[in-house]
Amino acid sequence: MTRRELRENTFILLFHKEFHEIDEMEEQFNLFMEEYNDIQSEAFRQMSEKDRHFIHDRVFDIMPKLKDIDEAINSVAEGWSTGRMGRVDLTILRLAYYEIKYDDDVPEAVAINEAVELAKKFGGETSPAFINGILAKVV
Repeated sequence: MTRRELRENTFILLFHKEFHEIDEMEEQFNLFMEEYNDIQSEAFRQMSEKDRHFIHDRVFDIMPKLKDIDEAINSVAEGWSTGRMGRVDLTILRLAYYEIKYDDDVPEAVAINEAVELAKKFGGETSPAFINGILAKVV
């Protein structure tokens, strides 16, 4: 699986957090993997055990940091708070912030670009510009 595909699947699973309690997320991960398996797509055939572990570890490393991540986003999001943001945009921002601040393997510019690409795919019409603007203030 490419790094972009890993990021996209991480985003999707992290988005589940918006609808479930943290203690339900292990079950959500298992359901996500079952659903992914049922799709029988080319991407699934390429998902290795290593890829599954990467997605799991990434999501479960981000979740305990959500309060700190949200505080950091709130500190730069003039006129916005995480409580007012759309769930898709917020999840993208959380993932990108995590990559910028906690993952030394992802350059800041790559994290921002990938977040904008996720926003184009999953967000609304203004999401890419919104995501880019917030993340530009983070770095």
